Amino acid sequence: MRDRGYLILDALTAVYGDTVAVDKLTLEINRGELLSLLGPSGCGKTTTLRMIAGFVPPASGHITVNGKDITNLPAHKRNIGVVFQSYALFPHLSALENVAYGLRMRNVATAERLERARAALETVGLTPYAERLPGNLSGSQQQRVALARALVIEPELLLLDEPLSNLDANLRAEMRDEIRILQQRLGITTIFVTHDQQEALSMSDRIAVMSGGIISELGTPTMLCDTPKTAFTAKFLGARTVVSGEVENGVFQSKGAACSGAPDGATQMVLRASRLRLSDDPQGPLSLSGTITSVNYLGETFEVDLSSASGPVRLIIPSDLPRPVVGAITSVDALGGAVTFI
Repeated sequence: MRDRGYLILDALTAVYGDTVAVDKLTLEINRGELLSLLGPSGCGKTTTLRMIAGFVPPASGHITVNGKDITNLPAHKRNIGVVFQSYALFPHLSALENVAYGLRMRNVATAERLERARAALETVGLTPYAERLPGNLSGSQQQRVALARALVIEPELLLLDEPLSNLDANLRAEMRDEIRILQQRLGITTIFVTHDQQEALSMSDRIAVMSGGIISELGTPTMLCDTPKTAFTAKFLGARTVVSGEVENGVFQSKGAACSGAPDGATQMVLRASRLRLSDDPQGPLSLSGTITSVNYLGETFEVDLSSASGPVRLIIPSDLPRPVVGAITSVDALGGAVTFI
């Protein structure tokens, strides 16, 4: 069973000049959990990670790891492994020497540090490449070296700052699976910073969606996707349309749209693009129509934009269906889970 509150961020604040980058952020991460900080550029996620690592001093607040306050502890005295976006490998050192570097800085004896470095390389599947320089390794191999270097010190926390952003799409999917499997096998508490929704959804136990230096919403991937509590989360986690309106007698009403089954007090309707369909005879609770303005073929799906009285609406439909026609007037049908209310 995971220990609750293994890592505690208490009203953590970071200020750059007149700009508040992180504003009184409070968060508890459980032992062995992988939590993603997800959000757009400038939302404060990397600054939060750097405060945990000790690279950025907080203006106020506290950081506690396993009951110990590390807020004012220098970075080199925190037992934390960090993997950067750029990997930050030493180009003149071999893969083995790069992995062993952190142990060398900790005055670990030569024989022990080489043994541990070789074991870490074996953990990430790079034993045959131990003597290669970073310049002779692929992007994914360099990433594995950086990961092994972070793990070899047996850290209390593993911090990953956009570690997959330099890889192509296929390698990114492969490496996110490998990182997740390794993290679960080692049981290491991990903070993963990303702006990529798919990465966060596929890897995380929980996700903290950040905006403007605060947490917009915190929850499991399923909770955030299926029942978002804020419009920002709904829009950021994949293709969603948010329509403003009001509820009367259980029916959400907006200009040009209506939907039954709405709770009292709801002011926004969220339409999940992948669970909407074009239909001449809609059977679901949603009443909405408009004109198709664009159709993009994405291989497995069509991305369809519709102009309606309620504003633009996006649909993502399977590409084995007939290709929608730009300019056609049509209605929108809602499949199960297509509509939620805020």
